[in-house]
Amino acid sequence: MTKPRLISLLLLSTSMLAPALASAQDSAPTTTGNASPEAPAIGEDPAAEAEAPDVSIPGGAIIVTGQRNRNIERTAPQVVSVLSSEQIARTGEGDIAGALGRVTGLSVVGNGYVYVRGLGDRYSLALLNGSPLPSPEPLKRVVPLDLFPTSIVASSLVQKSYSVNFPGEFGGGVINLTTKAIPEDTFLQIGGGVTWDTETTNRLSYDYYGSKTDWTGFDNGNRSIPSALQEYFNSGAVISPSSEQAKELGSLLVNGRNSVVQKTDKTQPNFSASLSAGTSFDLGGATLGVIATGGYSNSTQTKAILRQRAQGSTADPEQLWENGNAVNSDQRIVANALVGIGLEWGDNQIRWTNVYIHDTDKHTSLSIGKRANNLNADYMDQTTAWYERQLIDTQVAGEFKPDDKTSIDVRIGYANSKRLAPYEIESQYLRTNVESDDYGAYFVNRLGNGNQDPTTVTFSRLNENVWSAGVDVSHRFFEGWTGTVGYAYQLNSRTNSRRSFAIFANGDADLISAFGTLRLDSLLQPGTWYLSNNGVDYGLELREPGANTAQFDSRLLNHAYYGKIDGQLTDSLSFDAGLRWEYAVESTTLRPIGAPASQPTALENEYFLPAATLTYEVQPGMQVRLNASKTIGRPQFRELLYQPYFDPDTNRSYQGNPFLTDSKLTNIEGRFEWYFGRDQRVSLGAFYKKIDNPIETFLTGSEAFITSYANAPQADLYGAEFEAQKYVDLYGMGKAFENRRLVLIGNYTYTKSKLKVAADDTVRVYGAGTGTSLATDYFRNGAPMTGQSQHIANVQLGMEDTGNLSQQTILLNYASKRAVSRGLANSGQPDIFEYPGLTVDVVIRQGIMVSGKQIELKLEGRNLTGRGHFEYQKFADGKVNYNTYDLGRMFSFSASINF
Repeated sequence: MTKPRLISLLLLSTSMLAPALASAQDSAPTTTGNASPEAPAIGEDPAAEAEAPDVSIPGGAIIVTGQRNRNIERTAPQVVSVLSSEQIARTGEGDIAGALGRVTGLSVVGNGYVYVRGLGDRYSLALLNGSPLPSPEPLKRVVPLDLFPTSIVASSLVQKSYSVNFPGEFGGGVINLTTKAIPEDTFLQIGGGVTWDTETTNRLSYDYYGSKTDWTGFDNGNRSIPSALQEYFNSGAVISPSSEQAKELGSLLVNGRNSVVQKTDKTQPNFSASLSAGTSFDLGGATLGVIATGGYSNSTQTKAILRQRAQGSTADPEQLWENGNAVNSDQRIVANALVGIGLEWGDNQIRWTNVYIHDTDKHTSLSIGKRANNLNADYMDQTTAWYERQLIDTQVAGEFKPDDKTSIDVRIGYANSKRLAPYEIESQYLRTNVESDDYGAYFVNRLGNGNQDPTTVTFSRLNENVWSAGVDVSHRFFEGWTGTVGYAYQLNSRTNSRRSFAIFANGDADLISAFGTLRLDSLLQPGTWYLSNNGVDYGLELREPGANTAQFDSRLLNHAYYGKIDGQLTDSLSFDAGLRWEYAVESTTLRPIGAPASQPTALENEYFLPAATLTYEVQPGMQVRLNASKTIGRPQFRELLYQPYFDPDTNRSYQGNPFLTDSKLTNIEGRFEWYFGRDQRVSLGAFYKKIDNPIETFLTGSEAFITSYANAPQADLYGAEFEAQKYVDLYGMGKAFENRRLVLIGNYTYTKSKLKVAADDTVRVYGAGTGTSLATDYFRNGAPMTGQSQHIANVQLGMEDTGNLSQQTILLNYASKRAVSRGLANSGQPDIFEYPGLTVDVVIRQGIMVSGKQIELKLEGRNLTGRGHFEYQKFADGKVNYNTYDLGRMFSFSASINF
């Protein structure tokens, strides 16, 4: 099979969406005039002319809605980073995950999961307007942030030091997205764009028919479950493999629309469109604002993947369990909408926000390779699948100030996420290359007969609801001293089912081989299920081997109360300290088909979580912070289930561990900050985290196919951060530069982590004998934590006009290698590493006026060095490429017009 050169960053394919709404009126920097003003001297407010972005988080620690004279990073009581709509627009990223990848200490892993300071996604907390969000992914409880286009986000706040107004499940940090509430002026913005990917566009890709409406991201009914199959799902019974019911259901599963892989010689470019509008009404003493936005993007990514699997302690190609190439094509269609209504009067505000995101992946894959148990044969696998993810969120938040000393924040929210994957079809064809085999020169699908896998058809569905509410009351007792008390409630309720059928052929071997050369839809057409000719039977059977682990329910109930106080101890020394009491019950119940439900795996705990921050102002504009806190980390729902699950995105199988427990973190951080000019700063920080019982992955199985989880005894994580932002005026270089300035932004994070495993430490692993094993059988003392890069660096070098929209920016991002899966310590298997390396992007934004209307033109070049994706195990005698492929250079053009 030809191995085409293939493709490019899926996360960047939405980059043509319009700039964020907060800059709908004017995307240019706020400084005006023919010459940039001089930076304020030390002692002046460096942000005197800047308008703060909309930021809203629980507890009122930072509630800013377009106020002026506020530098949030400086005045916040904690260590925070804020991406305003202007900063997001400068990066040109189409989704918020990509934009956050430019923040100090943050890295984006996989499909939009943001790691803070090298800690995995389990240690990151994502909120929308201060309310929690559910995840549409079966393996995660954290929402992937690539779901959120930048066009619906007014700002993104990252807080790295813990404060008690946030949930206690806080490891590396919290990411709070704030949506725009009330526009200052009426506007209408229309945008669109197109992207050329050098590894996909106009090149070979694979597809299957599906339905006529697949381009919308919605199926037209071709993938609807037939009534007979739905009745079987509802019956609670397990199918008899050779029954008449099995024949009836089997004949409904495979057809030409859902199983035939087709070749597309010239793949279309990626494209997108967006529409945003907003207005406000003066009600006489109050202002009512309405804002709405909608977006659509359609992108295709094709990857030529080198996939290898080791089965011992060698990289010898002749001893690999699997060695082959796969070509994956994914067409991703994203539709999103936001409707917000806000009411302001005086210092009070109520906002009602509604967000809808529908994200579909149409997946087609072909692969061919060798296996260690039959090196003479060639194995060819094909997959067709349809994954729909949907997020609906509605929330009401109120910020009230009955007097100049008291503020009350109230919020209530409901969010629902769904993931639907019908007709996920995997089949395998085998060419034996044996002369004595009449069919040895042909690829044959023997359906589980003759040392090859059966064909499987899987239907999976996930539904999760999150109800949340909270109230916070703050009162300033006297000048410089404020006390806050609050309560928060959260209930996550998830149901997940995965009904997977395996199709076997157990009849006449010659007939099986003859029919096995057919295309899959012909091989499994309705007539073959009833085939019997002169006593020769094809012998098709339909089994549901995973019926005992097909369904589970999960639930997380959380009540929390907190109190904190902040104030000035002296003119130069301030503090913020508090205590949070949190009670939570996390449970997961397995519901086998045809059997009683299992006893719930339940974790019931209560914690007292303190946090304190001291801030000392060395001199105006220069300060030092010190923070200490205790937090926790919980297992994710599926990690508590001893249930196999294959994730096509990572090409890995996973299996949970019901013995997992909560992790406990002790956090210490110190930071020096110098705000030496308007929007200009330098900061240097150091941090340390001690983690008791961190949840880490390890590989199990004779061929290292399954990733599982256990609590390692302990881990330490420490590091340092540096960031700087500087503007250099160019007005002295002549008239052509009188309104221009250089933008110099950079950050670097060094992180080191080590697992601490003593010879007599034990871990509990479900299914491992008595369940208690030596920790050294699973973890190596001194090994880094999974997901942690030792070095992360970002640089932005740009030039911009201070009076009009004109920006030219070079963006560099570097991340060193990080472990993504743990090798089994006693088997000689090394860890599996991913090496992101260096990427270089260029973004050019230019505003022009046409007939009194502002048009923004944007040109982007992404991954200009052509950096690929490298995922590997490194042995003494070579490297095993676990999941390695090329990524293309991407070139985008987009335009938007404001009315």
